[in-house]
Amino acid sequence: MRAWLALGPRFLPFADAATPDLPLTRLLRLSLFQVSVGMALVLLIGTLNRVMIVELGVPASLVAVMISLPLIFAPFRALIGFRSDVHRSVLGWRRVPYIWKGTLIQFGGLAIMPLALLVLSGGGHASHAPAWIGEFGAAVAFLLVGAGLHTTQTVGLALATDLAPPESQPKVVGLMYVMLLVGMIASALIFGAMLYDFTPKRLVQVIQGAAVATMILNSIALWQQEARNPQRTSVGRPQPTFRDAWESFAGGEQAVRRLLAVGIGTMAFSMEDVLLEPYGGQILHLTVGSTTKLTATFAAGGLLGFAWASRVLSRGADPFRMASAGALVGIPAFLMVIAAAPLHYPPLFGVGTLLIGFGAGLFGHGTLTATMNLAPPSQAGLALGAWGAVQASAAGIAVALGGVLRDLVGGLVQRHGLAPTAVASAAGYETVYAIEVVLLAVTVLAMVPLMRRDRAPVAADASG
Repeated sequence: MRAWLALGPRFLPFADAATPDLPLTRLLRLSLFQVSVGMALVLLIGTLNRVMIVELGVPASLVAVMISLPLIFAPFRALIGFRSDVHRSVLGWRRVPYIWKGTLIQFGGLAIMPLALLVLSGGGHASHAPAWIGEFGAAVAFLLVGAGLHTTQTVGLALATDLAPPESQPKVVGLMYVMLLVGMIASALIFGAMLYDFTPKRLVQVIQGAAVATMILNSIALWQQEARNPQRTSVGRPQPTFRDAWESFAGGEQAVRRLLAVGIGTMAFSMEDVLLEPYGGQILHLTVGSTTKLTATFAAGGLLGFAWASRVLSRGADPFRMASAGALVGIPAFLMVIAAAPLHYPPLFGVGTLLIGFGAGLFGHGTLTATMNLAPPSQAGLALGAWGAVQASAAGIAVALGGVLRDLVGGLVQRHGLAPTAVASAAGYETVYAIEVVLLAVTVLAMVPLMRRDRAPVAADASG
């Protein structure tokens, strides 16, 4: 952290988010929970996805089910955030107990995961165990990791909202999500290097090492972050029900429209998640190394989007306008990706991928900043939990829907002889991208009333 601080606010992104009450060292420590979340996401979606299918020989359909299990817990993020808002404790903490519970749940899932996967694959001595034991153990492990990371991220962002003053919240949001990307990139490199020469023993070591790293990172992140206030968490304090709190939240500041826009926009930016690299390889005939760089290109676009959004929003800009700008950037980006196939021009595909990441960064930052700004102090956890629930659920549905639509459209075109095989393959991908363009346009339309409603307050804040 001293090395990062030595770079100064000019070179360290979002360093100017720090305030006298929330110095940069404390802010960087708090953001470590996002690093652990990023590590878990890479492990679930990237590393284990490939290892289970290729090295362990697990059927792809079963792997897809396992990978999707953590999304089952996503809709409960609103309830988790609400429970942290109204938590009763004689110790005076609201957020810390839930972040710690999420850490322990995530650790437990990672601790039992490697042995469950070995039983699932039938490797070594595990070959004598019944198949259902491996399936059940792997399902429990993936569910626990999903429940843990959703709990930790939801309440961690709520704690960041509690600590940051309103004028610093856009840059705090940017810092938190930059650290999430940093955690994902660093974890991908580390896991790839450690599993280069794959053995089942090495897999066990990597996953259990991730479990220990989760405990260490989140413990450091939590240390002396939330001030104790026994009066705020008094056992005798009246506690509203979740239904009452949700009705109050949904009835104010066009909350339902905001969540609807978040869901549609997230689907628009997520349907291509598992399709960009296959599209580059199958349609544009790019090498494995070239398509692998797409992930870095997309991440770089996201970082640029978060940096730009933080810079503009900190000056009092309307976060809904920023989110709409992200959706508008995404429309030509997807059109570039579509046009790259008939033009046989891979650089256009690369630029489109960069712009998709940039637009997604603007959209995500804008919607999350708006959620933080509009959340009542007593409902910050509920508001952020609702945003996270809609965002995660929409992303999961969109990824699955994108894969299904690609196979369905491509198969229909090829089966009925409507086009040559190469064109039929491209038709499946391009149909998905075209649907995303339509969804982005719908997202902008859904946000127009939100921008009109927030124009005056934002202008007043900027002038003040």
